[in-house]
Amino acid sequence: MKTIKEKKLSDKKNMRMQYAALPWRISKHEGVEILLATSRETRRWVIPKGWPMKGRKPHITAALEAMQEAGLHGKIERKKIGEYTYNKRLKNDLVVLCLVDVYPLQVLRQRNKWREQNQRIIHWFPFKIAASQVDEIELRDLILAFGATKLLKETSN
Repeated sequence: MKTIKEKKLSDKKNMRMQYAALPWRISKHEGVEILLATSRETRRWVIPKGWPMKGRKPHITAALEAMQEAGLHGKIERKKIGEYTYNKRLKNDLVVLCLVDVYPLQVLRQRNKWREQNQRIIHWFPFKIAASQVDEIELRDLILAFGATKLLKETSN
């Protein structure tokens, strides 16, 4: 029987790729905050993500998804901070395993209107609460590690 890690490695070639932004900011009262949005179909809390875009680098795709899904603008990092997997239900009810590369997006402003504004709920959470709201364990761990690192940097300044 294959271990989970062995199964993941062998399944990687069958996975679909997506790119996500991890929107963050520093709040005077709450510290490190993460923006989550509800998914359109299941209404679960997620981070903005989407399919690769032809001719665009992964981090740019992630930034564009954050703008479309939550109206966010800011500084996106070129280097991913991690990845997670989840099962995506397609419109034909087929379920595919997706591997999502995650890029931090320091949010500098939010538009008053954006493409998917009426399709999603968005909310800023302190990073520990944001981590507790997502279903994927790998994403939860990624948010916790990112928030703790940013918090450490903020308190040492």
